[in-house]
Order: sequence, then C-alpha cells, then structure tokens
Amino acid sequence: MSLNSIRPWRNIERRKSRQIHVGSVPVGGDAPISVQTMTNTLTHDASATIRQIIACADAGADIVRVSCPDEASTKAMREIVKESPVPLVADIHFHYKRAIEAAKAGVACLRINPGNIGSEERVREVIQAARDYGCSIRIGVNGGSLEKHLLDKYGEPCPSAMIESGMDHIRILQDNDFHEFKISVKASDVFMAAAAYQGLAEATDAPIHIGITEAGGLTSGTIKSAVGLGNLLWMGIGDTMRVSLSADPVEEVKVGFEILKSLGLRHRGVNIISCPSCARQGFDVIETVANLERRLEHIKTPMSLSIIGCVVNGPGEALMTDVGFTGGGAGSGMVYWAGKQDHKIDNEKMVDHIVGLVEKRASELDAEAIE
Repeated sequence: MSLNSIRPWRNIERRKSRQIHVGSVPVGGDAPISVQTMTNTLTHDASATIRQIIACADAGADIVRVSCPDEASTKAMREIVKESPVPLVADIHFHYKRAIEAAKAGVACLRINPGNIGSEERVREVIQAARDYGCSIRIGVNGGSLEKHLLDKYGEPCPSAMIESGMDHIRILQDNDFHEFKISVKASDVFMAAAAYQGLAEATDAPIHIGITEAGGLTSGTIKSAVGLGNLLWMGIGDTMRVSLSADPVEEVKVGFEILKSLGLRHRGVNIISCPSCARQGFDVIETVANLERRLEHIKTPMSLSIIGCVVNGPGEALMTDVGFTGGGAGSGMVYWAGKQDHKIDNEKMVDHIVGLVEKRASELDAEAIE
C-alpha cells in the first residue's frame, strides 16, 4: 500500500447528489470527481481537434468539451466523437439547432446556457434530442450572460440571480421528465461563484459542475481556481470540475488534478513534495524538480516522492513518502525507500536513479492493486 494513503483527519464529506452519466463517466453520487477541459482548436478542423482531445485524455481528462458555434463544427463532431478516447460535451450558445445536430453526431452531453439558448420551446426541442440520442445535459449558468429579466430584477449579476436562472431551467427539464442533467453557476469573481454554488447546493440534489470562469492565465488563473474551487471542494461541493485558463487545455487538466490531489479527493500520478531551496541545499533543487516533473509525467500510479535540499526537513518528509531524496554533503545525498533510509547516491546520478526507483515503486503498487 502506498504511504500516500488518506489519513482520517483529511476526509472531506461530500455533498450527497444523485448520479447521472456523461457517456461512460458517472457524475455525482459516490463517483470520483471528474476532471474536464475544453478544446481551443477550430472544431471544424477535426484532425487538430482530435489531436488535442487525445493529448488532454493522456493528461488524465475524464471528459472534454468542444465548442459547436456553427454547422461546420457539428458536421465535424461525428468524426471527432468516433476518434475520441473520452466522452465529449458539445458547448452550445445561441443556436439551439447546433445542440440537436451535436446530439445526432453522438456527443455524450449538451451544455446549454440559459442566458442565450432562447425560449422554453427551444429548450424542449433540445431536451427531446437529448432523450432521443442518449445525451445528458449541463445547465451552464454564467454570471456574464444572465437573462435580461433577471438582470432587470436584481440590477446586476449576483449569486441570487444565478441560482434563480439555474433553478428555472431545472424546472423546464423536470417538467419534461428529463433528469439526466448537471448544473453549474460560474462567475469570474471568486466570491460570487462560491456564494452561488453554496446556494445551489442547498437548492437541488443535481450533480454540480464547478469552475471559476475566465480565471486568467496559467499562473493567475491557477491561483484563482485553487482558491475558489478548493474552497468549494473542501465544503464537499462539486461532482465534476473544469479549471478555465488562458493556456493549453492540457495545463487545465494538470491543475485540476493537482487541486484534487491536494485535498485527497483524487490520486493520479506522482505527488512531488519539494522544498523551495535555500543556501543549505546540497544540490540544485529547482532544476532537479523541474526535470523530475517532466520525466515522471508518464506515471499514472498514485504515489509520493520527496525531494528536499537538506537534512532540516528532508528525513522527516521522506518518512511519509514512497521514494525520497535528501541532500547531504560532498556531492551526494540519501535515498529513502518506503519511508526508510536505503542508500546514498551521487548528485549527478540522482535524477536517472530516482526515475528508475519511482518506476519500480509504481510497478509494485500496481501489482498490489491487482492482488
């Protein structure tokens, strides 16, 4: 068993929600919190879109959303769906007919925005298409595109307006006896999004998709998302999530998993515990960690690795990790295996050596899991 197992004081009690399916992926109930991203290629360029979907799936994405702004995009979706290794969500705005076309093309889920999808009659046509072709639906409320009557009522985008928008559209789906839906109430403001999600979680048992929309670039957006989504996840809110970054969609997947890993909610790949480095470091910690992150991307097995520059915290951290290295003197450091001192290795051989040890430990853990 990995030393990275969850300890009792880390347990988060998740909100109880009913379960739906996005293709083969269960969402809600006791299913793992799924990680999503969204392509940024031109959808009608099927080859480019498929390549990006595969890259995101390789990074761990459970579900990928694809924008369908025009008929050329929905025509390409049939080929894209066929080649995708993960279920796809068609992102629909303004044109309800694109949702119907995407359902016929075989997507697993339709994302509709209450603020711009149109009349209740149009929503009913989308519901019928979803029912006919086995799609689920995401009601995607966004603080930046609320219905005019709600903006008139509340004066500005706010949590109450977002919740009311979402609940109005839940009613439409339920009145049409359609229950395979999830819902989101996203905003770019962390406080607004968090308040809206908290209110929504009390108002419905539907699975909730969480996200801080338009969060920003890789650094600023990661921080904003970690604060907003981390807060919600800590409260048990969230059945599926997307980190929205102005960056490569693969980075969104990586950040999503790191947020979940930090809260003990998903475990995938190597969790590297490393120090920020200082004058006591016995080797170049920053460069070493960067190299290891790159070379260990292929490891999917949940496990932990400590890379600490000196003996102040190194031995203590290594006691709690599967593999560890602590910097020492005279150009070498101590290697730890399963929490115990094992042997020394020269610094210049350290990266290759650690990669080999991590691969070995991952194989052992995989074998234990099979048994």
